[in-house]
Amino acid sequence: LVRMQFLQILSRKPGKLEMLFQIPFCQKQFPYTCLATSACIYSKNKKANSYEQVDQEKYKNLVYSVTSYKTSAQTPETLFEEDNLLYGPPDKHRPPVKAGTKIPKNWVPLINPDKRIPPLSSDSNLPRKIPLQKTKMPSVTHILQQTLSPQQVFYLERWKQKMIVELGKDGFAKYTKNLFLQGELFHSALESIFLSEEMAIKEKSKDGVISGYLSSVEHVLEDISEVKALESGVHHETLQYLGLVDCVAKYRGQLCVIDWKTSEKPKPFLKNTYDNPLQVAAYIGAINHDANYDFQVRCGLIVVAYKNGSPAHPHFMDPHLCSQYWNKWLLRLEEYRDRN
Repeated sequence: LVRMQFLQILSRKPGKLEMLFQIPFCQKQFPYTCLATSACIYSKNKKANSYEQVDQEKYKNLVYSVTSYKTSAQTPETLFEEDNLLYGPPDKHRPPVKAGTKIPKNWVPLINPDKRIPPLSSDSNLPRKIPLQKTKMPSVTHILQQTLSPQQVFYLERWKQKMIVELGKDGFAKYTKNLFLQGELFHSALESIFLSEEMAIKEKSKDGVISGYLSSVEHVLEDISEVKALESGVHHETLQYLGLVDCVAKYRGQLCVIDWKTSEKPKPFLKNTYDNPLQVAAYIGAINHDANYDFQVRCGLIVVAYKNGSPAHPHFMDPHLCSQYWNKWLLRLEEYRDRN
């Protein structure tokens, strides 16, 4: 209100208002009402824009590909090409090949394609029992023992030393001899059972040493039929090795090489039998390439019997599993050949 009255008084006197708004007077007397802009001051200090010097037409496509949200100039192919230029071609990593999947150098099929099966003869129901030939050919058991892995050797030696500490050297020797004897008696009793020798069965069943083993395999024997070989020698004519097969018979309708094992500890899984599947596969291959046998086998069976009479564990090996262990056996056989 005071300012308005002051301006009204000045407006009544000519020339006074013009003097009031002169620049020197404005700067000295009324700096707060001075009407000035910074445009001229800013224009003196303004820097040149570097983007104005860029060739806009030259980089138009690049700007469009970056700012466009509907389409993109890059595709999976162009990205791969760009990566190849910047970093080179991708390195295709191959996983290491497992030892079990290695292919033997001297591969021989498990099933003999050249073997001819003659028609059934009158004596075909009698189990074969061919004596083991005494030649320079190594046995399956010997080959497996000579090609044990360092880990297997370590555990076997540790078990042996532990038993020697508990039983002494003489006691350990007696213990291993008894185990071998029990195995022989058990196999002999099974042979008598398959040959239907009733008197021999009754006598051996009274023997307390193997009575537990026989009780253990009772449920397995119910599934076995058509026995074709018992404690019979086999040899592989091509690979030149031999062995003694416990039994060849049908188990639940499948012709198998049967290996009877005794144990004081339970072995419910096939992996608990260590190298026994390789042994069975080696016997199957030998039978199929042995002219003494007029049949071929594709399956295997490992029966673990227990001294305390608890039910035995039968481990069935189908053709696919037998083929896998056959390849592993061929690798062990090659290792044995290389060492010798």
